[in-house]
Amino acid sequence: MSRSDKGWSWFERDGDKSQTISNDGGTNGQILGDHVDPDRELCLAYARCFGSPEGQKVLKHMRAITLERAYGPNTPAQVLRHIEGQRQLVSYITGLAQRGREGG
Repeated sequence: MSRSDKGWSWFERDGDKSQTISNDGGTNGQILGDHVDPDRELCLAYARCFGSPEGQKVLKHMRAITLERAYGPNTPAQVLRHIEGQRQLVSYITGLAQRGREGG
């Protein structure tokens, strides 16, 4: 059977798309397709890190320079892509800290 006979199925990975990852860099969780689902321990670490007054101050600053900042219509596409990456990272960090605090 050729690739053209399989439709789009040849493009997908074989077998289960969910696998556990862990490395010395501290990235723990499960890969679900292309999404990493961090484990409970990592969420708790984020909650402890950003739960202190200093951590809250850092998150407030990160939100101010990313999520709460507006760019004009003449902003180059490269700058917009860069800031969207920063916004995603701040949202990801905030979400992990929230999950750690809520026990999720």
